[in-house]
Amino acid sequence: MEQWVRVQNERDRQVLAWLRAHVGDLAIIDAAGQCGVATAKPYLSAICRKLGVAPPRAAFAAFQPGQVGEQHLADIYQILQRPKAPLRPRQDMHLR
Repeated sequence: MEQWVRVQNERDRQVLAWLRAHVGDLAIIDAAGQCGVATAKPYLSAICRKLGVAPPRAAFAAFQPGQVGEQHLADIYQILQRPKAPLRPRQDMHLR
């Protein structure tokens, strides 16, 4: 379905899933075709306006990028804490 509409983040994926359950795939594809430029995918907000629906705001869980970011930072910190290997001269350096 993402080949017909612009999906940029997790909330968009949730809205698209809700829209598919609420109005069906054919209605979404039809609305996408009516949204203007054929070379660009329409935003989900434009699809919803065409269909005359609005997804419930409270129905979607808020994405917590902080949790993911904190885990990545912890992983990076662990990598930086590893002992550094001593530098070895390159083998081809003495050939010059």
